[in-house]
Amino acid sequence: MASANRRLQAIQRSLASTGSWRRVLLLPDEARVDVLQPKDTAQPTQVAIDGQLVGLFRTLPRTLALVVSAVGTPHENSAEHVPKYPVQEILPPAAASADAPASIAIADLWAIVYTLYTLFDTHEAIPLVLSADIQNAAELGEYLLTSGIARKRPTPPGDTSSLSEPEFFTIRQTFWQGAGTGPWHDRGWLRGHCALLATAPFPYTQSFTRTPLVVASHPLRPPKPAPGAVVYRRYVPSLGQTVEFVHIDPEGSGPLVECEGEMVSPHLATFHRWHNSEHVNRGWGERGPLSKHRDYMRAMLADPGALAVMMCWDGELMGYSELVYIKENHVSQYVPEGARDYDRGLHILVGEEKYRGIHRSKAWISAIHHFLFLSDPRTERVIGEPKATNDAVIRLSVAVEMNINTIFDFPYKRSVMTWLPRERFFKYNHLAFAEDRDTHDPQAAPKKK
Repeated sequence: MASANRRLQAIQRSLASTGSWRRVLLLPDEARVDVLQPKDTAQPTQVAIDGQLVGLFRTLPRTLALVVSAVGTPHENSAEHVPKYPVQEILPPAAASADAPASIAIADLWAIVYTLYTLFDTHEAIPLVLSADIQNAAELGEYLLTSGIARKRPTPPGDTSSLSEPEFFTIRQTFWQGAGTGPWHDRGWLRGHCALLATAPFPYTQSFTRTPLVVASHPLRPPKPAPGAVVYRRYVPSLGQTVEFVHIDPEGSGPLVECEGEMVSPHLATFHRWHNSEHVNRGWGERGPLSKHRDYMRAMLADPGALAVMMCWDGELMGYSELVYIKENHVSQYVPEGARDYDRGLHILVGEEKYRGIHRSKAWISAIHHFLFLSDPRTERVIGEPKATNDAVIRLSVAVEMNINTIFDFPYKRSVMTWLPRERFFKYNHLAFAEDRDTHDPQAAPKKK
């Protein structure tokens, strides 16, 4: 039997050698994920992280569907309106090499699931089985279920027929909600300070805001990360680049750059340049000297109800966003039926011409929504308020499933109120979408605050 297994492994390695390794994604901790897909699709695909083989998967010749609402009804085995998806078997590295481990680390299993949802980004669910050859299969199965990445096939009360069923249904919307990250490993999209807060959401205690524009009671907000800290990072496969959000740093803890005869932080110099451009000033109206923009950024740092971030592509600054709690924001008085405690909002601009365009815009605004929903599980909706005449931003908002709730008037502008409920965001999945065929660039004017 041992010699037969060795011959089988040799055959598998020979078949695999006819393929070629290709980069699938970069994990949020910047580790590289490559896959080796053999020409014979019956053979498993190998998954490597930073050049180290961590596991394999192969498509089994059967499909399954998860129709939760049909369990216990006459439609349980006949429902056809929910897609069936191929079952994927996860195998240990030892399946490709006798010298490789027979176990899979939890962080690596999460990365394999991430790889599957990158390769099969249209699948709402991916049924998995864990090979009996995985030494720690029981530990991995418990992880899949207790983290919420996967669930077992539901059965009617008293039915024990499926207790031995090996399939785990991984659910796309729970995976993208951060299931399986948190306390298990630090590969999640939230980084540093924000990742810790997501693991144990900040407890509720009352606070109060009184400003010239707002008088509101609301939950105490968690402390913000250090200036310059990365708070979110995610690879966008269709662009081959990583979008990253960095907490603003107007003072600069690293190398400084020259701006108007002063040595200042790159964040401040870039923010100043953007706001003095025609494109950005047309939407924001914040043109002015360096001192004005330094004061503006310092005020944002001091505001406990707002997190201002610089947005980057592969580390290059491209835009700016203010992520606010609606209850402490002046838009709260216009929200039909009132703002909820954990509603979030956003003010956005893209400063670099080369990073405009509908596909990139959908990628970074979806990343903002992802960050806001990941930051606190109590956030049930994101609310926007673009200027009613800003057709480009309104079209972008609708393109990522925000709906227009109402039209209202600030003292200084007419706005459209856009809404995005949590459930809709994660069900529609704009996080791993294939590249749009429509490459029209709306040249969107930045959204005015």
